[in-house]
Amino acid sequence: MQTTSLEKKTFILLLILVTIAFIWILMPFYGAVFWAMALAVVFAPLQQRMARRIGGRGNLSALLTLLICLLVAILPVIFITSAVVAEGTNLYQRIESGDLDVGAYVTSTKQMLPPFLQQQIDRFGMGNLDGLRDQVSSGAAAGSQYLATKVFAIGQGTFQFIISFFIMMYLLFFLLRDGQELVRDIRMAIPLADNTKRRLQIKFTRVVRATVKGNIVVAAVQGALGGLIFWVLGITSPLLWGVLMAFLSLLPAAGAGIVWAPVAAYLLLSGSVWQGVVLTLFGVLVIGLVDNILRPILVGKDTRMPDYLILISTLGGMALLGLNGFVLGPLVAALFVASWNLFSAGKKTVRLPE
Repeated sequence: MQTTSLEKKTFILLLILVTIAFIWILMPFYGAVFWAMALAVVFAPLQQRMARRIGGRGNLSALLTLLICLLVAILPVIFITSAVVAEGTNLYQRIESGDLDVGAYVTSTKQMLPPFLQQQIDRFGMGNLDGLRDQVSSGAAAGSQYLATKVFAIGQGTFQFIISFFIMMYLLFFLLRDGQELVRDIRMAIPLADNTKRRLQIKFTRVVRATVKGNIVVAAVQGALGGLIFWVLGITSPLLWGVLMAFLSLLPAAGAGIVWAPVAAYLLLSGSVWQGVVLTLFGVLVIGLVDNILRPILVGKDTRMPDYLILISTLGGMALLGLNGFVLGPLVAALFVASWNLFSAGKKTVRLPE
């Protein structure tokens, strides 16, 4: 009996060690592995429908789904990223050459304010804008310089990017083809009750699909609409502003208004009244309503988490893990809430207020 117990403990220790070693080996390509898993979860329903229509041929359905994923999700992101980096480089060159004086916009904005607002600004000790102007100018230069340096970083890391890209595509194909069997094997291996495993799997799938499908689509639409109206109104670097609005749209409590609202205010104050009115109406009635209309359709109640928890987990995830964190953050938070709800089953279910 003692020998059997010792063997079991030894095997568990060995299992833990080889699992840690395997994860450590995958760490150089964790981004590629993670996005392959996330895209597989999102596109799995499409692959399953295609497999049923073509007679259950797994290889063909997985290949067709992979091509659709490549055309719809992956290639547009690569092209847009390249264009944004190029536009950021151009913006940095304009700031460095003095063709674009960001600090002058700060000074002119104060001068365009009504006299009573200028008096209030002076009253609170904010009348001297030299320091603020310098900070804004240096901040804009630093941001555009960061984008400019990405050109060289991308060039230097081309080989690494190509390897990661093909690893992601290669792994995505097999996850699409064999995903259901892998999920079944993982569920059987986890030492938990069947009902607990089923509920955790449902929560994991829902959160990944809601975050990737819902948040990215909403952010892309809001960014595209914002960039379009900026281009129509003749505002500088519309693509760069559109991408910035898309990223800010990932934050539930912030949104694209952080970008378009100050620009609309500046247009109104500078005398470009009709442009400011058009941007304000478009921002409120079109960009602002996209979140209220599309997000319930794409996400629904899948996450079942309050906005403040999504916001905190998204910011924390992105601070720790970069772009990957905007999926991993809400995912960890959702599994945290689901696990504690399961732990308290039979008692009073612990739920955060909506």
